[in-house]
Amino acid sequence: MTTKWNLREIVLMSILGVVFAVIYLFFFTVGTGLTNILTPFGLGQFGYEVIFGIWFIVSIITAYIIRKPGAALISETIAGGIQVLLGSPAGPMLIVSAFIQGLGAEAAFAATKYRNYSKGVLVAAGIGAAVFSFIWGLYHSGYIALSIPLLSSMLVVRVISGALIAGLLGKWISEKLADTGVLRSYALGKEWQTKREHKAS
Repeated sequence: MTTKWNLREIVLMSILGVVFAVIYLFFFTVGTGLTNILTPFGLGQFGYEVIFGIWFIVSIITAYIIRKPGAALISETIAGGIQVLLGSPAGPMLIVSAFIQGLGAEAAFAATKYRNYSKGVLVAAGIGAAVFSFIWGLYHSGYIALSIPLLSSMLVVRVISGALIAGLLGKWISEKLADTGVLRSYALGKEWQTKREHKAS
């Protein structure tokens, strides 16, 4: 595995960061809507938790496609920075939150020395981002003042969201892109091409 980045990979990572920054901003509105719906039932705290995995997805997609150290961390941080430039209501601290989320995802890939990009590792990356972001939220978002049962429930929901939305959905989106052939020059695209050739032979 080469750790040297080429210009094509840097450009793709930047594009993904911008695209998902816009998607992330849209989901702030979705989260607000879910919170409003759930609040009368005493479940307002879960409005964002059920979809929280969407805010980790660019880190998994970028890492899975490019497979280089730093891909998850940098792409997530780029997305956070672009959101701030676009006027995110979360403000400049969003960049720090994005960095921490990306760090959680990056940790899963680093644990395999960037050699394993299986479904299990992608799910672990989504979970890692969820756990790191939740720990940050204990202080930054004031979760520490909530009751232990509520905190535990929120963490479980966020972890599940990270595993399913960031991990599994991120894998599915990446592979659908690979199916189109647009990723031929990247690690995932090359792997996909090899699999096709083996099936054809």
